[in-house]
Amino acid sequence: MQFKDQMNTIFELQKTPSRIVCLVPSLTELLVDLDLETSIVGVTKFCVHPTHLRKSKTIVGGTKNVHFDKIRELKPDIILCNKEENTKDIVKKCQEIAVVHVSDIATLQDTLDLILQYGTIFSCTEKATILVKNIRTEFRKFELFIANKETLNVAYFIWKNPWMAAGNGTFINHMLTINKFKNIFINKERYPEVDIDQLKKKVELILLSSEPYPFKEKDFTSFTNKHKELQIQLVDGEYFSWYGSRLLKAFDYFKNFRKSLD
Repeated sequence: MQFKDQMNTIFELQKTPSRIVCLVPSLTELLVDLDLETSIVGVTKFCVHPTHLRKSKTIVGGTKNVHFDKIRELKPDIILCNKEENTKDIVKKCQEIAVVHVSDIATLQDTLDLILQYGTIFSCTEKATILVKNIRTEFRKFELFIANKETLNVAYFIWKNPWMAAGNGTFINHMLTINKFKNIFINKERYPEVDIDQLKKKVELILLSSEPYPFKEKDFTSFTNKHKELQIQLVDGEYFSWYGSRLLKAFDYFKNFRKSLD
């Protein structure tokens, strides 16, 4: 059967893949929630959900530095990559080993489309359909909650030294929009470097994400001490940047977070 991934690359599968290498942490979690854990043979060191998985599967490196010899030894039927998480060179080298599917996620709908396609590729259509239905239900409930909330100008930081924020075209930006957060870097590249001293007149809320840079309480305290006039919050980056089945929990998290700002 022929398929087209989210990069419009056409590939063919003769049978349902039974040996999967996944180089995308959020999609590894999705595979498990689609009851495909037994088919996963290789993951990255960042595939932290579920927590036990890295003890039972072969770790083939990170998302940007991959051990291709380990992947080759696993004899995968398919390798799952992502445009943002993995480099073009990684995708190219993986294509020399097995069929590769590359996802490209910028919106909630992109995620739902991917889940449904995984349902077809991995012969778990019913589970994928139910998951998509449940995510849509949670989203609709959140839309009702957020409707009367005011829009806040925000900056969402993913890194420091240099300071980097989420910009346009990112899944994070889409999640911010859903939360009625107006990203002040909407007209910037995907992850612009930022001079934080220039933020004061533009932003109402600073969000420090737990990933990829692990902002913690000490970073919050340091930032607050230097910028007492700014409202600053630590946020769980997985709910803003992980597409896939984590979205089932994301909207409750967003609801509680918005309540905490009232």
